[in-house]
Amino acid sequence: MDQFLITGSSRIAGEVTISGAKNAALPLLAAMILAKTPTTLHNVPSLQDVQTLIKLIAGMGVVIEKQGSVVTCDTKNINSFYAPYDLVKTMRASILVLGPLLARFGEAEVSLPGGCAIGSRPVDQHLKAFEAMGATIVVENGYVKAQAPKGGKLIGCNFSFDMVTVGGTENVIMAAALAKGTTVLGNCALEPEVVDLANMLVKMGARISGIGTATMTIEGVEELYGCEYSVVPDRIETGSYLAGALMTRGDVLAKNTKAELLIPVLEKFEAMGATITTGDDWIRAQMTGRPKPVDIRTQPHPGFPTDMQAQLMAVCCLADGTSTIIENIFENRYMHVPELKRLGAAIKIDGHTAVVSGVEQFTAAPVMATDLRASMSLVMAAAAADGESLIDRIYHIDRGYEDVENKLRALGVTIERINSKEV
Repeated sequence: MDQFLITGSSRIAGEVTISGAKNAALPLLAAMILAKTPTTLHNVPSLQDVQTLIKLIAGMGVVIEKQGSVVTCDTKNINSFYAPYDLVKTMRASILVLGPLLARFGEAEVSLPGGCAIGSRPVDQHLKAFEAMGATIVVENGYVKAQAPKGGKLIGCNFSFDMVTVGGTENVIMAAALAKGTTVLGNCALEPEVVDLANMLVKMGARISGIGTATMTIEGVEELYGCEYSVVPDRIETGSYLAGALMTRGDVLAKNTKAELLIPVLEKFEAMGATITTGDDWIRAQMTGRPKPVDIRTQPHPGFPTDMQAQLMAVCCLADGTSTIIENIFENRYMHVPELKRLGAAIKIDGHTAVVSGVEQFTAAPVMATDLRASMSLVMAAAAADGESLIDRIYHIDRGYEDVENKLRALGVTIERINSKEV
């Protein structure tokens, strides 16, 4: 199991090119199943989760391959509608193949998903919507077995999600694109990754109105066709590297990204004292003194994203004052707190609320990554710390950050990937 050895007291400064968004690439890959003709997807990041989903889709008889940042897919020889546990268990987004398989082929058998241990993320909203569209759903032996109504076509319906769900919204709009009739979806997620998926579906021939709003209307079509499309830049990767500038009085220019994707994060950066400048495809964060304390409350988009909570907490740990963070999305998303405390942070947890009293500096310590975003908060904290830190379980970071150590080195971080057997 690989580890990172980081020598701290770095000033994080320089340029970094942002990759395509993991959380956008995964549903776009699943959407390729809907197309009768070949699809080409650009700006796809090289990540473990992406490779897992490609392997899962290939196991269905689909010809799919990745060369550099380009994925090509041809579904004409698809011969299986089954997603096995050994692949699905590692990644929650695997459930996104359920909607496309059910909509195009009238059947699917998909293992219940796994992924990060950051709290309960049930798929019941996905299944309720499919049932409302006439599907028969049976959950047994850890698998979801879904069958379309007689005739093999899902039927359009009116459905409102009980709660905002990104994966649920994505799965259902993919299914509705090939359903018979019109589907009106209420309480849809507004995340940029959902918008990206809807835009690609439209390019494939889907008829969707209300994109980017809480109510989307999807008029089902007979067939969808392949297209060329490019994955939206990763707003969380962008925010993570910019946060490093705030922690180390640094200066980071993030290229191939878009400021409108992370407005609530940039607003907090400015409130903490950073100078933020932006262009059409770049964002620059400059910091000269200690961060100012802020209060953060995670919310569904367009609120402050839960995927940036750990990174902002790491910045708050070095702030000149006390910050309050309230996590409203996932119940177990403070697992990084004990690890930040090992680095010298002063944090108190009471339920969903974290009170962070700023300290002047982190001190090096061995720490353990607990989930994808927490791992990046620990990497940035270790880069700012005095001394050498060893970060264990970095397979988490490989799931969501492409070429992370080379990008960090380009920003001035002294980082080495080592195998635990060498220690």
